[in-house]
Amino acid sequence: MPLLPTPASAVDGPHRAAGLDPVVFVHGWNSDGSTWETMAGRFRADGWPASHLDQWTYDATQSNVRTAEQLAEEIERVLESTGATQVDVVTHSMGALSSRHYLKNLGGADKVDAWVSLAGPNHGTETARWCGRAPCVEMRPGSAFLKDLNAGDETPGAPRYATWGSPCDNLINPRSSVALSGAVNSTTAYLGHSELTTDQMVYGEGRAHVR
Repeated sequence: MPLLPTPASAVDGPHRAAGLDPVVFVHGWNSDGSTWETMAGRFRADGWPASHLDQWTYDATQSNVRTAEQLAEEIERVLESTGATQVDVVTHSMGALSSRHYLKNLGGADKVDAWVSLAGPNHGTETARWCGRAPCVEMRPGSAFLKDLNAGDETPGAPRYATWGSPCDNLINPRSSVALSGAVNSTTAYLGHSELTTDQMVYGEGRAHVR
């Protein structure tokens, strides 16, 4: 089986690409925008222009609140540069938390059409107790940050929310942490934590969600 699917652009032509939202990728702890090389390549093969695929890198040692503020600036930049009115946000792991803070508290719900969480510790993970940095403290179950983030509506506004979690992800503990009330919640095959960003099936389902 080939690594990449048949490019949708070869079937639909350039007219399809013109109607696609830009995708802003938000990586997790101890990572950077290169996390998304495989997935961004698949989006390009399926008709998304390179200008609409933002493999954003941020300082993952800072508070998720600060990252959310920077994400707001990044999304404004992407909207201005592409002329789009909304973006789709695809996140991995801790990236789910800053982006959700942006959606809930910084007006992001009006700027985002679809939101994706891959292996997101949306209700915390015990693994974060091994790290003392600010975002790790925020990722611990029961943290003040998570209590605020999950208070009330877990999927506020009009964005279409979806999550994917693996039954054998040893970094998200408990594994039930990923699912959100009001989202489309899916369980993957037996994938490792980082494999959710490269798995072909997860990509196909995520692509269908952001269309």
